[in-house]
Amino acid sequence: MATLVAGANAALTAENPGLDHVVVGMGWDTIPSNGPQAELVPFALMCDASGEAVSNDHLVFFNQLVSADASMTFVGDGDQEQIDVQLGLVPAEVTKIIFLAYVDPEFRGQGTFASVRSAHIRVATAENRELVRFNLGTDHLDSVTAMIFGELYRHRDDWKFRALGQGYSTGLAGVAKDFGIAL
Repeated sequence: MATLVAGANAALTAENPGLDHVVVGMGWDTIPSNGPQAELVPFALMCDASGEAVSNDHLVFFNQLVSADASMTFVGDGDQEQIDVQLGLVPAEVTKIIFLAYVDPEFRGQGTFASVRSAHIRVATAENRELVRFNLGTDHLDSVTAMIFGELYRHRDDWKFRALGQGYSTGLAGVAKDFGIAL
């Protein structure tokens, strides 16, 4: 198992021949508060070569637990959230899958990632053998309302994982604008 830093990537299928199914786990802790508190909502979106979402049917979140092509599904609760990805079922036009969480502004007020601790993303086999992990930093998150944790992406015929930790102060709306999602 490799622990990555922001910007680092790791080969998944090239180093694990026959790997066609991964579980992407996202987790975090929050500091309890009586005021605005971060209620994080995990989200995964499939992007094409232009870097935009293929369509609104190529998303997985609490209102859409399975992607239209059935290659991504929310599963289990070993982490805060887990997303099962059947790599062999991912449509050919999908070049990367972005994994993020945003603060739900309708739950206990407009919180930020400032109260989030121990956030991580990990990629494991279907048998839960951890392949890579990225522990996100907790500095300067006072205005961050959405965070891209990492991405799975195609490199030639292989799949890789990149650790990102990219914050947005514009929440889900900012992510939607950058990736062409209709809200």
